[in-house]
Amino acid sequence: MIFGGGRFKPWGVPIQIDLGSSSPRKAPEAKGLIVGIDLGTTNSLVAYARDGRPEVLKGENGETLLPSVLEIDASGKARQIGQGAKALRGSRPEDVLFSVKRLMGRTLKDISEDARRQIPYELVDDVASHQVKVKVGDRLLSPIEISAQILRALKERAEKALGQKVDRAVITVPAYFDDAQRTATKAAGRIAGLEVLRVFNEPTAAALGYGWSFEKPGTIAVFDLGGGTFDVSILRLEAAVLEVLATSGDTQLGGDDFDAALAEAAWNAFHASGLDLDTLDAAQQRHLRAEILAAAEEAKIRLGDVTTTEIRLGPAWFAGGASADKASFTITREAAEKLWAPLVDRAIERCRSALADAKLAPADLDDVVLVGGSTRLAYVQRRVEDFFGRKPNRTLHPDEAVALGAAVQADTLAGNDSNRLLLDVIPLSLGIETVGGAVAKLIPRNSTIPTEARDVYTNHAEKQTAFDIHVVQGERELVKDNRSLARFKLRGLEPAPPGFHRIEVTFRIDASGILGVRAKDLRSGKAHEIEVRPSFGLNDDELFAMLESAEGHAEADARARELVDARVEAETVIRAAEKTLEMSGHLVTAHDLAEIRARLVDLRNAVQGASPEAIHKALSELDAVTRELAELQVNNALGQAMKGQKA
Repeated sequence: MIFGGGRFKPWGVPIQIDLGSSSPRKAPEAKGLIVGIDLGTTNSLVAYARDGRPEVLKGENGETLLPSVLEIDASGKARQIGQGAKALRGSRPEDVLFSVKRLMGRTLKDISEDARRQIPYELVDDVASHQVKVKVGDRLLSPIEISAQILRALKERAEKALGQKVDRAVITVPAYFDDAQRTATKAAGRIAGLEVLRVFNEPTAAALGYGWSFEKPGTIAVFDLGGGTFDVSILRLEAAVLEVLATSGDTQLGGDDFDAALAEAAWNAFHASGLDLDTLDAAQQRHLRAEILAAAEEAKIRLGDVTTTEIRLGPAWFAGGASADKASFTITREAAEKLWAPLVDRAIERCRSALADAKLAPADLDDVVLVGGSTRLAYVQRRVEDFFGRKPNRTLHPDEAVALGAAVQADTLAGNDSNRLLLDVIPLSLGIETVGGAVAKLIPRNSTIPTEARDVYTNHAEKQTAFDIHVVQGERELVKDNRSLARFKLRGLEPAPPGFHRIEVTFRIDASGILGVRAKDLRSGKAHEIEVRPSFGLNDDELFAMLESAEGHAEADARARELVDARVEAETVIRAAEKTLEMSGHLVTAHDLAEIRARLVDLRNAVQGASPEAIHKALSELDAVTRELAELQVNNALGQAMKGQKA
């Protein structure tokens, strides 16, 4: 059988199925700090352990969460990342990228039609790299490149908060991420200027974040339902050893799907009410779906406090004199929970599978920990409590637990704490293709890592001089039903009859869950180093080009980011100042009022320019002339309050 080729050298080191295996040569530099990063579908965070105590690092405005949303310009660079970009999801969907984590290490065929329908930006299959990409203008951006921009923003946040260089990280991934997705995550870290020391499973990180490594022994379930992925892991702590007994999950199940269920119901209701949505072209439909999806997320959040809410279309979508009633969809909490029930059923089934793999029953658990923003839903909490027979643990911020655990692991790798031992597992079985397209599994799922396994294979063809090895991942028995990770050919064997050669294949998995493969002919002693690429991703040239681009444009990118930040701040100040003048402008003299208005004009003009320094200068000048007004406004408010008390 012929499965493909590769590059061949005399044997030296194992094959590394890892895009982060090489880097451009540079002079040695002093190492910076190691941080823990939760690269999430909806929100991302960065944390650091000070004196052994982990804390989530905050942005300039005191926020811990960075929405994993980017507003992209035509060149593929982020104009802004985070809350500002998220606010544009409904109004400018063609420029806003979100939920990109779901695309990591995937091809277009891996993404369901339902999921594609809810994504307003255009996805295409890149044949050369065997991965899905996002079309932005005339450019194709890989999920790796997009994620790297989020990671770079987190790196910058950490450096500002800590006042030191940050160049190494532990990055968490769903436990059910396969090798391709883990490798893609590691590559994104490299492009962002981070050496990724460990790719760490989110449920295990959450267990550390909850402090289970320091407290009483026990067995726990970590139920992690985030924005785009779901994991459940069963863990046991004994004598400072945290062991993962079993894990299960779904990389296409999360809060996005809860939003999509509401959005699809709203779309169907609008259609049924008489709004002629079929006349919209493809671009208009994407725009409308994006608006409905953003409104659905807000409705989901409101249903936590109210029993009934609305999803309403903006006036621009009213066609042919349609009434506002036709463009409003009312949904009750009870109806929403019926839409969400199949999604939670999928999560509960994964819990049942993980318990079975661990050979445990719900009653055997000492605690059930909730992680991920989507566990805020009361419906999810009720279903978890019903299944496990106990009220789940919600003592820590569900969005922060994973990042805190990543920081604990980063602290351990920094050599600051060697008292903990983590025994994690791989989520999916690993094997090779045998004759007839069957799979021979070398490492079964839920095997503790790091680990190594080997087996010996023989030739099946007459005068065979090469072995074709196809590495796959999954639980199915046939190759076609599993995920292809890599293909390589072991050459240089002497011609021999069937059954003559003895080829030892060794699989080695490191602590990040990244796979290395080695092949050796036991009869001749011949061995080879074989460089293998995953069946997706970036080649070295592409990766190095991105690294060089990121480094070569670092100063320009920082300058562009500074300008964007300054403009955002200025626009916020302008809106606040205009509102203050409208309400309290009468408190100052005509001369002072004219001075304030003049400085407002200066600030507006500075915003139109390209100098962050000019914007900051205009902000300072406006601040100086409005201080007296601010004091008068406060005094006036106090006076009004005193009058009210006397009355």
